[in-house]
Amino acid sequence: MRNAFADELLKIALEDPKVVMLSGDIGNRLFDKFKEQAPERFFNCGVAEANLIGVAAGLAMDGLRPVAYTIVPFITARCLEQIRVDLCYHNLPVTVVGVGGGLSYASLGGTHHACEDLAMLRCLPEMDVYAPADAMEVRGCLRSALSNDSPAYVRIGKKREPVFHKSVPDCRPGGSVQLKPGADAVLLACGNILPVVMEAAERLASQGIEAAVHSAYGVKPLDDALLTRAFRDYPVVATVEEHTLLGGYGSAVAEWLADRPDPAAARARLLRMGTGDSFLHEAGSQAHARRRFGLTPKAIGERVEQALAQSRDAVGA
Repeated sequence: MRNAFADELLKIALEDPKVVMLSGDIGNRLFDKFKEQAPERFFNCGVAEANLIGVAAGLAMDGLRPVAYTIVPFITARCLEQIRVDLCYHNLPVTVVGVGGGLSYASLGGTHHACEDLAMLRCLPEMDVYAPADAMEVRGCLRSALSNDSPAYVRIGKKREPVFHKSVPDCRPGGSVQLKPGADAVLLACGNILPVVMEAAERLASQGIEAAVHSAYGVKPLDDALLTRAFRDYPVVATVEEHTLLGGYGSAVAEWLADRPDPAAARARLLRMGTGDSFLHEAGSQAHARRRFGLTPKAIGERVEQALAQSRDAVGA
């Protein structure tokens, strides 16, 4: 994902001279081409993320389109006040890009785990939030963010994520993309957990359960049309994310459901899956961390099967 981000950002910058890149002292080799072709528009702000956001705000006030980039916890939690006051309060068109969303940097320990960022950023006024699932969605979401005159947060993975799209989708705030049709349940995958969700859908299919899969890259705003169809047409709607259940994508969907003018129109049960309300006090691979939080194809499939069985029992009763 990060290679796709660097490549797409350079393409956009060559099209639009207002685009500038700010880095938090990472990815220097990643942006070699950018520095070669647009050296006057690359700024390494060092390990000073609060200052980085302030600089981005100043550049935006001067009519530029800054993109601020570093590892998720450092570009969100470390400088949340600056994002809130410098960017969102003034409604400035700065795109904040966090690399290593969720448990991508699991091996580096708790300081680099990023399971609270969606909750923090989606509660800020004026902020659009994207969580692309593969390299193609990264390109589409970046273009969407840079085409709107408001702050945006784009949460990406790290590297070697499977690519599911043959071309760049036409992304928009509050968008989603269907990856697999199905009539029995719908799985809404948020961000780089999509490969696990696709495998869970394959496991369910082997059990005779056809689950639709959507990449729900639009975290704020939500895809109202998708959710309306999902809760109307399916008995089980499952959200899956590499993020805490407190305030993440699943919480946003639950809020959407609670605010429906006619709750009776929704026949589905909402099933939310994500990381727990606890830190992972150990280092290991991303796959290991996912197992610890129950985010595996087997665990996801079993929970969907159980929810479907309970739904059928309730209808029978």
